[in-house]
Amino acid sequence: MSEIHFGTDGWRGVIARDFTFSNVALCAQGVAEYVLADGISTNGLMVGYDTRFGSREFADEVAKVLAGNGIKVYLFDRPAPTPVVAYNIVKFGTGGGIIITASHNPMQWNGFKFRSSYGGSATAAVTDVLENTIHHLSKSDIKSISMAEAGKRNLVEYINPMDVYVPQLFDLVDIKAINESGLHVITDPMYGAGLGYFPHLINGGATKLCEVHGEPNPFFPNLVQPEPIKRNMTHLSTMVIKNKADVGLALDADGDRLGVIDERGEYLDSLQVFALLARYLLHVRGERGALVKTVTSTSMIFRLGELYKVPVFETSVGFKNICPIFLKEDVLMAGEESGGFAFRNHVPERDGVLSGLLFLELMVKTNKSASELLKDIYSLVGPHFYKRKDVKVPSHHKEEIKQLVETMRPKEIDGKKILKLDNVDGKRFQFEDGWVALRFSGTEPLIRIYGESSSPRSVSTTIEGLARMIEVT
Repeated sequence: MSEIHFGTDGWRGVIARDFTFSNVALCAQGVAEYVLADGISTNGLMVGYDTRFGSREFADEVAKVLAGNGIKVYLFDRPAPTPVVAYNIVKFGTGGGIIITASHNPMQWNGFKFRSSYGGSATAAVTDVLENTIHHLSKSDIKSISMAEAGKRNLVEYINPMDVYVPQLFDLVDIKAINESGLHVITDPMYGAGLGYFPHLINGGATKLCEVHGEPNPFFPNLVQPEPIKRNMTHLSTMVIKNKADVGLALDADGDRLGVIDERGEYLDSLQVFALLARYLLHVRGERGALVKTVTSTSMIFRLGELYKVPVFETSVGFKNICPIFLKEDVLMAGEESGGFAFRNHVPERDGVLSGLLFLELMVKTNKSASELLKDIYSLVGPHFYKRKDVKVPSHHKEEIKQLVETMRPKEIDGKKILKLDNVDGKRFQFEDGWVALRFSGTEPLIRIYGESSSPRSVSTTIEGLARMIEVT
């Protein structure tokens, strides 16, 4: 049970080794005891899942345990993105929800996420209670009934998750204008839970949309992992160039992250997309509200905050750290380095489908290509180039590397003088023309090194310089 730990976004484990039916049942029992003790189980819980191995069966296991505890379950009748679960939670007014998904992790992983009644990530205080409860449970504590018995007691109700989610998107985005624009769009849901959403929304007009990798496949073939980052979007880039498309949009396996390919086949990184969407809301739509960024996201957001006179909040990595600000402040948009963005009048949760639609609306309303939009924002805030490097952490060196990171206090990196050091989340070093940071991943055995600078060469050399400083032989 010590292996069940809720990191930046739920608990994840390797299928059949850590992520087993018995462990999932224990997690479900822990959630059941939490919501019953807190009095938030009256309206039931939402249960969703992705396209990974066994996700549907694991979701059924969760439903059986919740029903065994007398909790009404709204169980999805098909895989769906994490933000779709989140919005259904809010629309149905349930006490929260559970999602079986490992998001962007490689194929051998699966995961267990808990979402609170507001549709967003549970706070650290809540996940601490869940962990403590789960760690004190044994198999004999699990209360479970069969799906047939749950049905007889009216404790399980199957729902189509798109029924309430799709109308919400029409309220937030001018989908009619997108359909009539005549754009040529290629989308890639990476065989995941977001498949079919863009084709369902964009059809019947002058706009042409083609979806690749649009069938469920838990092997995620030809992908290192189902994450919309550059190395996993080479096929989409080729397709955009070959078909002379205007833009390519990719989702991760649970549909809460967005990746963008411009009309030249060039990858737009998540920091650029964050800045473009934020400026669109502020400049073209004329909206006002706070912007929220994580420490490893773009400093362009600070500059946009100054230009449009809106507050900017900065948090540690993870939407569970963004959610409290979303609930207290008038937040227009929030985003993080991973490509997850959330918006006002929706849920305090990353939504890749909504983000993609807003990017298309941006192109339609400005009548500009993705590359032109990038030039526009650089003319406003100056050029910003970003890079990330993931370094595997061998288990036998983990503590040694942690100690090394905690004690490091360099004066310069790769010859660049460090002007400021902070420990908001890991270590971040700021230079005259940018920053570089490192932190341990909350979902994988990795150290992530991030950087942003005024030139591609500058960001590459500082990241490599920092990587050399944490090498352990």
